[in-house]
Amino acid sequence: MLAVTIAVTSLRLLSAEDNDSSNQETLAQTLSQFCIDCHQDGSDSSVNISLMLEDLAFKKDLEGWTKVIQRLNDRSMPPEESEQPTQKTREELVHWINQSIQAAICDDGVTPGRPALRRLNRSEYANTVRDLLGIHVNAAHALPDDGAGGEGFDNASETLFISPIHAEKYLDAAREALSHALLDPSPRSRLLTSTPSESMPPEMAAEQILRQFLPRAFRRPVTDNELSQYTELFRIALAQEERFEPSITLVLEAAMASPKFLFHLESQPNSREPEKLRSHEMANRLSYFLWNSMPDKTLFDLANSNRLQDDDVLAEQVRRMLNSPIDGRGLRRDAKVREFAASFTEQWLGTRALGREFEPAAPYASQYDSELEGGMKYEPIFFFEDILSDNRSILELIDSDFSYLNNRLARHYEISGEFREQPKRVDLPTGSHRGGLLGMSAILAVSSLPHRTSPVIRGKWILETLLGTPPPPPPPDVPELDAGPNAVTSVSLRERLEAHRDNPTCASCHASLDPLGFGLENYDVLGRWRNEENGNAIDASGSLPDGTQFDGVEELKQVLMERKDQFVRQLTTKMLGYALGRGLTAEDRCVVDEILQKVQQDDYKMQTLVIAIVQSVPFRYKMGTDPTAAVATTQSSE
Repeated sequence: MLAVTIAVTSLRLLSAEDNDSSNQETLAQTLSQFCIDCHQDGSDSSVNISLMLEDLAFKKDLEGWTKVIQRLNDRSMPPEESEQPTQKTREELVHWINQSIQAAICDDGVTPGRPALRRLNRSEYANTVRDLLGIHVNAAHALPDDGAGGEGFDNASETLFISPIHAEKYLDAAREALSHALLDPSPRSRLLTSTPSESMPPEMAAEQILRQFLPRAFRRPVTDNELSQYTELFRIALAQEERFEPSITLVLEAAMASPKFLFHLESQPNSREPEKLRSHEMANRLSYFLWNSMPDKTLFDLANSNRLQDDDVLAEQVRRMLNSPIDGRGLRRDAKVREFAASFTEQWLGTRALGREFEPAAPYASQYDSELEGGMKYEPIFFFEDILSDNRSILELIDSDFSYLNNRLARHYEISGEFREQPKRVDLPTGSHRGGLLGMSAILAVSSLPHRTSPVIRGKWILETLLGTPPPPPPPDVPELDAGPNAVTSVSLRERLEAHRDNPTCASCHASLDPLGFGLENYDVLGRWRNEENGNAIDASGSLPDGTQFDGVEELKQVLMERKDQFVRQLTTKMLGYALGRGLTAEDRCVVDEILQKVQQDDYKMQTLVIAIVQSVPFRYKMGTDPTAAVATTQSSE
């Protein structure tokens, strides 16, 4: 008998010196020396370091300790006018806190999440209907939009409930999709695999169709009882309709309006202990993560043979599913990979706002058209897809020598060559000021105001989206920098922001926000390169709180490269949350660290990140009914 518990390699990073109590005491005293005056009982601060140092309960005070790490890293604390620790002391404090958190959270292993129970989101529904019926119609066009949850994605179980309006619209959508499929000879022949004849009674023909259709619709084998229920529904329909095709169509509509089709449904473990996902549950998690749609025949076959929990098989399937070779026109062939690239990048980077929340105002509105918007929108999607499919380095997201441009976007960037309406891969010329995410118009636009650039918003975007260190919200009653697009001033935006920082309340946050944003000031609202604004020369230099200085976007990219592990950790956090369809827990931090180590060891390859996520405990396991059940080290024996 095979006894299995969950495998988790805890990151035992504490050295003998780190564990030495006198060393910990010294570090605690150092933290107290620089922070206790402002962070104790009775202070206005939300972080009470005095209380946190009393019991050093790192797991209980995780949010507070995480804030301490962030403020030490970005040098926003202690305040500029206060006594400052040396850079070496800062690094020692951050190291001690990180390892203490790691020991507190990870030493007893990781508990996976509960079994999935959420409906298909809008894009998953459209793609699943497309692949189930073999039609190229957006069946979800009339469905309500989904809100974001979890790590900021619209596939999060926290938000994907169902309402009466959903139920009605899903039935309408199924009816419309099936009507399209039955009018097209190819999808029709795939659906109606049997027809009544002298030797084939209607009920037998219907049962044969359902034997083919239901397992694909429910994305798992169906029971004899389920088959009988739908066959009985056909009998009832036939008694009323008296015609075969309308009767079987009604049954197919009913199946597509069933929770078994509309929901991700995973079985509850039989005990309070964690369990591996069942084979078809694994196929579904994998397929909806990487394709945003139902499994294909290969995944179904592997699930039927119970091979989808093998590490090598999982890695092989990830590579297969992400493989999308470029055709002779410079375009990727597999639309399924693009579904993942579009869904993930648009939500992670915020570029879904193009044409929605973001619309440029004067003087930029007249230079913005649908062709430019399309080029801007698809550049990061095709770029990310390329890195995924070719297993390129994640660090090319920071800086690269290629991108994807259509004719309008190439003219916008002043890059010559032969282009067309669809984006194609292009090697960037020297001095193009492009390469990587920071040079893309889509990102520069959504991190701007409609009428002018905003170093504050762009700096916040870098900290929050790329580095995972969002600044605290601004204090109340802080005045706006200007009155709007018609505000007239003879001083530069940089000078106005520097005056804004004279307010001590604003200075601590803006010291880390503004310099990062200034590094992108050579780009206007629509991402065009410029050397001056309103007759003032652009000053794109910046100085970060840790003393790092840079001038312009190329040197800003180098600043991010020096923080590459912080960037990759943020990408890992986001992609793990997207893959799991839920918000991450404190224990998931251990999984992120484990995945990051694997990525570092393989030169930051993108597919290594994806494979490590798919092979992780939270992705492959589900928790039993007792949420306190502990998960320790794996021991397997025959």
